[in-house]
Amino acid sequence: QVQLLESGGGSVQVGGSLRLSCAVSGYGNSRNWMGWFRQAPGREREGVAVIHTASNNAIAADSVKGRFTVSQDNAKNTVYLQMNSLKPEDTAMYYCAAPVRGAAVFEPLQRGSYNYWGQGTQVTVSS
Repeated sequence: QVQLLESGGGSVQVGGSLRLSCAVSGYGNSRNWMGWFRQAPGREREGVAVIHTASNNAIAADSVKGRFTVSQDNAKNTVYLQMNSLKPEDTAMYYCAAPVRGAAVFEPLQRGSYNYWGQGTQVTVSS
């Protein structure tokens, strides 16, 4: 059974930094896109940054480019999201996501590409 467990959320002031971690279990040796989405109250869940765990290619949403970096540690089966220069609009619940093993993913930043989700970790940025 695939499980994704996020950690690292919290409350920070504008301009601060946080690093989120997503521990992946049950995914075996399969390699695919994995990454981070977020959902603020009253808004749709949106893609933040994803990484292909075989090629290490990464894609980030325009709203976080230059501030957020997604990375992975295959030995630890963990995906990270380093968030710098945080803004109030970054406040949201952040979710880790993975697709079905072996699935072809054509739109890596679209939530419909992913089947497995963690329970989320809250990030709150205050001014």
